Amino acid sequence: MKRKDFLQSVLGASAFFGLSFTSLGPNNTAIQDLINNTKRDIEGSMFGFSTDPIPKVRVGIIGLGNRGNTLLEMLQYLIKNDMAEVIALSDIKVEKVNKSAEKLAVWQSKKPTLYHKSKIEWQKLAKRADIDLVIIATPWDLHTPMAIYCMENGKHVGSEVPVASTIEDCWKIIETAERTKKHCMMMENCNYNEEELWVLNMIQEGVFGDITHAEGAYLHDLRALMLHDTYYEGQWRLHEHAERNGNFYTTHGLGPIAFYLGIGRGDTFSHLTSMSSRELGLSIAAKQYKHPIQAYKCGDMNNTLIKTEKGKTILLQFDVHTGRPYSRINKITGTKAVHDGYPSRLYIEGEKPEYWGHNWLKDEAYNEYKGKYQHPIIKKLKTVSQGFKQGHGGMDFIMIYRLIRCLNLGLPLDINVYDGVLWSAITPLSELSVAANSQSIIIPDFTGGTWRKENPLEIMREV
Repeated sequence: MKRKDFLQSVLGASAFFGLSFTSLGPNNTAIQDLINNTKRDIEGSMFGFSTDPIPKVRVGIIGLGNRGNTLLEMLQYLIKNDMAEVIALSDIKVEKVNKSAEKLAVWQSKKPTLYHKSKIEWQKLAKRADIDLVIIATPWDLHTPMAIYCMENGKHVGSEVPVASTIEDCWKIIETAERTKKHCMMMENCNYNEEELWVLNMIQEGVFGDITHAEGAYLHDLRALMLHDTYYEGQWRLHEHAERNGNFYTTHGLGPIAFYLGIGRGDTFSHLTSMSSRELGLSIAAKQYKHPIQAYKCGDMNNTLIKTEKGKTILLQFDVHTGRPYSRINKITGTKAVHDGYPSRLYIEGEKPEYWGHNWLKDEAYNEYKGKYQHPIIKKLKTVSQGFKQGHGGMDFIMIYRLIRCLNLGLPLDINVYDGVLWSAITPLSELSVAANSQSIIIPDFTGGTWRKENPLEIMREV
């Protein structure tokens, strides 16, 4: 039963409808059968989806912890320029909604309605007729039920990552978005970072030639924060590591790579295999902090390998247990150029391979490429907002700006519901592969086959 509980936690209850349970193992197809059994009928109708323009987007925010407050701050420029307005704020802690309301009052004269009296008060916010967009910044397990409820009540949704934690929930998100005709954008801020946008623009301009391989990661020492009494409300993030084993935070590394490779717009993920190391870092830290939880299932390092239908490969790493400098790797390899991040370095191939020519560009040449291929979004927003560098060096502001402006203008969003679902689905699929001795897992097609059509990236369109 423990094994079945695990499978249900990553697949969802629908995986077991009409199928008898069989054990995990590297030499059987039981896992793939269960994955396939979660599928729902979809139409792929949200590609290129847009709604009528909303001249002033009326916003509600659910979750006002560290992340929710940052996203609230990113709305300042848009509120001052009459592009957005915050109508309501919700959190289970009254002190958090009051603090956020005080912050908002500095740049918005209209007072928001505050919801905090119970754990379901957020539903009153979702039901309001005077809200267009709900931003969700709560613990991971709440993202899917909140997003679905908001769409069912006529709201567009901007959800923090991941948008879903089980394969069944991935299908539910898509089915609801298609049926209600509401946007559901997973707000992956790293897709809007200056370095990633620069690399993307070079790829679009042909600097890299044909892409063959990419690497991304979330390498971030979170031990002290996860063990902190209050940083993650109720230490919810620590409990994830005590109970699960896989790649829990795929989207920071994978989101930009998906844009680089045109995933969902001419290519898609085919299959993956995932492997975790043993766990040591977090349990040692827990003993040092004298924390009551001292045993963790999540390995210190997870390596997930993904192959696309067109033969490109991706290495995706996850490690928040090890003391090290932060990195998302951001490596992209093509037939004409290679980029490595942290620190950012660029290699440009000559007319033909040379044995002694394997050097990163020197500063002057690197900066020439940096200036020549700077993404148009960066050029524009550096001039429109004094707060441009706020929010993870500016990427939070760009993300919220793009979301609001696309709604203002009635344009398709940069990150559609299929993008967010696919990037999120790698987490439960990695857990399945890890548990089955790194068995290869076929990744579901959440688009109904529409990924085969080559479409331009919306993020390359100026708004």
